[in-house]
Amino acid sequence: MADFTGDSPAGTSSRGYTRRQFVASATTLLLLPVIPRLARAGTIVAVRTWPADEYTRVTLEMDAELKAEHFTLENPNRLVVDINGLTMNSTIEQLVSKVRPNDPYIESVRVGQNRPDVIRLVLDLKQAVAPQVFTLKPVGEYQYRLVLDLYPKVAQDPLLAIANNALDADPLAEVLENLAQADSGAAPIPSVEGQQLPAPAVVKKPGATPPPVRSAPPSVDRPLLVALDPGHGGEDPGAIGRGGTREKDVVLSIARRLKKLIDAQPNMQAYLTRDNDYFVPLQVRVQKARRVKADLFISIHADAWVKPTARGSSVYALSQNGATSSAARWMAKRENDADLIGGINLGSHNQQVAKVLLDLSTAAQINDAVRVGSKVLREIGKINRLHKKNVERAGFAVLKAPDIPSILVETAFISNPHEERLLKSPSYQDQIAQAMLVGINEYFAASPGLARRA
Repeated sequence: MADFTGDSPAGTSSRGYTRRQFVASATTLLLLPVIPRLARAGTIVAVRTWPADEYTRVTLEMDAELKAEHFTLENPNRLVVDINGLTMNSTIEQLVSKVRPNDPYIESVRVGQNRPDVIRLVLDLKQAVAPQVFTLKPVGEYQYRLVLDLYPKVAQDPLLAIANNALDADPLAEVLENLAQADSGAAPIPSVEGQQLPAPAVVKKPGATPPPVRSAPPSVDRPLLVALDPGHGGEDPGAIGRGGTREKDVVLSIARRLKKLIDAQPNMQAYLTRDNDYFVPLQVRVQKARRVKADLFISIHADAWVKPTARGSSVYALSQNGATSSAARWMAKRENDADLIGGINLGSHNQQVAKVLLDLSTAAQINDAVRVGSKVLREIGKINRLHKKNVERAGFAVLKAPDIPSILVETAFISNPHEERLLKSPSYQDQIAQAMLVGINEYFAASPGLARRA
């Protein structure tokens, strides 16, 4: 501290400050760091809508993390969302024109500056909804996102009817039901429109004790049911080839072709976990297959690697004891990260369920998966080079149904320019679908299926 002369009655320092001025200045300096700075207003950088029969998703992408509050109104049905820290710009105004006429849930959108730093969205609805509103942190190419998922309040869901009419108690199925209906109030995930599935003819005997974990075997009178799972969708495009081909589009096309072939088989039927461009969380894909009591689950993907020279088709089954290769481990992590890209409301998912599913994944399921996977891989090898000659194993979340043989087929490397062109070709898509059908038929011909042997 500077010296003060005793000659100055006011206590002036060597620099000409009085003691009172010096103390005041020091106090000001001490206070400066704790004065809160005004938060920078966020900006909407993109708006997107993903209408589907299952649910409609509205995404607002922002350059800052913001908070939002929402409530619903009736007569007429509306969803009101107040977003804090925003001012109007041309991007958010585009949301009005993003609503499609065939959207099952949204009639129109109104946007306005409700308060100086609050934007209000009013979604005029075609029916009552059970909304989920949540935020996502930056991931991949996305910045902060505010997500509005509009589920039907009363779902017309043939899957629920099948579960209710089966009359067999299944404690694990009840746990899985909570995946989409947990504490956050998420609505049931309805099935894809137009997929009519026969209810299994099961007769419950008076006083019979239900099995502790496994579902009762489906009736042999119903068709064999194959659940086809086109990977990614909606906010999650999956891998993108150098020519701009998106994995989510290619695998949906292949799955539709395979479904058509399966449905044409005697005593066999296919079910799609998604039949449009929307996102389905990984655990919900598993849930759907179990709710329809599928005899087989096939997840369809298009591989990607850091080097464009990688090529060939692969088939994966679940592993409980580590991956069979570093590439398989890397691939499982990439596919399991789909939930981060697509965006799920973590508050609505019981994290314990993942452990339950893993613990209950039986050796029988995995053995059957390797068996059918080997047959599918052999047939695919007749039309395309194989990346690996044997079925690989890794901890894919989408393969963790405990009582359904489940495989993941990487149809080709979309990151390889040659195979990207193949994947875009309708002819190659037909060949891949036909090869998978032959493998499926050979598996069922040699085995009645895991569920039917229970």
